[in-house]
Amino acid sequence: MARRYFGTDGIRGKANRHPMTPEVAMKVGMAAGIAFNRGSYRHRVVIGKDTRRSSYMLENAMVAGFTSAGMDVLLLGPMPTPAVAMLTRSLRADIGVMISASHNSFEDNGIKLFGPDGYKLSDEIEARIESLIDEDLSTRMPTGAGIGRATRVDGDIYRYIEFAKRTLPREMSFEGLRVAVDCANGAGYKVAPGVLWELGAEVVKIGVDPDGTNINLNCGSTKPEALIAKVREVRADIGIALDGDADRVLIVDERGQIVDGDQLMAVIAESWNDDGRLAAGGIVATVMSNLGLERFLEAQNLLLARTKVGDRYVVEHMRAHGYNVGGEQSGHIVLSDFGTTGDGLVSALQVLAVVKQKGGTVSEVCRRFDPVPQILKNVRFGGGTPLEKDSVQSAIESAQARLGNSGRLVIRPSGTEPLIRVMAEGDDPRMVEEVVDGICDALRAVAA
Repeated sequence: MARRYFGTDGIRGKANRHPMTPEVAMKVGMAAGIAFNRGSYRHRVVIGKDTRRSSYMLENAMVAGFTSAGMDVLLLGPMPTPAVAMLTRSLRADIGVMISASHNSFEDNGIKLFGPDGYKLSDEIEARIESLIDEDLSTRMPTGAGIGRATRVDGDIYRYIEFAKRTLPREMSFEGLRVAVDCANGAGYKVAPGVLWELGAEVVKIGVDPDGTNINLNCGSTKPEALIAKVREVRADIGIALDGDADRVLIVDERGQIVDGDQLMAVIAESWNDDGRLAAGGIVATVMSNLGLERFLEAQNLLLARTKVGDRYVVEHMRAHGYNVGGEQSGHIVLSDFGTTGDGLVSALQVLAVVKQKGGTVSEVCRRFDPVPQILKNVRFGGGTPLEKDSVQSAIESAQARLGNSGRLVIRPSGTEPLIRVMAEGDDPRMVEEVVDGICDALRAVAA
């Protein structure tokens, strides 16, 4: 059955337009409250948010929804997504909420829901919530003392800071390292510089002045140019770029070169494998991860298990098959020894620990393989099913024939935007570009 609200990463859209309206947000709170309000004890929900202006509007709407369903609400304020997942478990909440559109611009927003175990909700539970959203729930709402209450909590940010520090050996210190960190004017603007400084690093911070409209604006992991310039300006040993909700990370080496999520997973996998910490003999990544990563792991007798795009599918595969490292090329890395979702800060700390232990530069430590030439382009469409058109199918078949066994082709609709993503990779960069352009031209010709 087609989803009406939930995509691959919760509910997302332009703020104050369906489905990202206060009305829908309130109904989500009511529906989720009913779905999780079981038993006679006092139920609670934790709500975190990023720094975009509309997060405050949606937060208030969700508070109304949850309290009307009889749940007590703990308001965390601006907080990284992984911190919300961790605090959902730590505070024994029945459900956790993160209000954020992650790496999108401030005009957008989203709602991510976590279960009491800190994991994102299953498709089945999301379907249950969706079925309730459009129902008349007024007769199912409690009255009197059954209505929930909301409390804004202070200090839980320090729980997360201590949690992040404890993912490293007690004796680990980053003293002597100059670290530039770009917090994207987002949810990690307080915690990331604080953790790095407490671990001994000299911290140079940018993207730490949110004003409600500048989240991800020319900063953060999707726009690393500002961090690259800062690394070169202050001669930093490493640059760390988070996204708006701090669940993904990119690294910039001392020369100003970007290190993406595939390279970071290679660093962590190799280090953990050497230490006997890597579970299941490999890692989990999506179909978008570079073929070079797969070849690197094979050379070390390690596996690369691929899933469809979306961190939830990575996590599902990790849980089902016992892996403890997984992630996406975008820098959304899941380390299940520590958390239940992607955590940009904790991933960066693991990489920094390897740099410190090896005593080399970031460019030496973090360049584990030569990427296979890969091109990704997006085609925007207004509606319909352009991928099903005969002309598009013909272009795809022709592209696959050209690549043969020496490359890969991945074509998929975005789960959060009206885009079709076309990715190809192979050892011949000219052929890869021609293949991608051919499919994009076919899509544009039929896109409504």
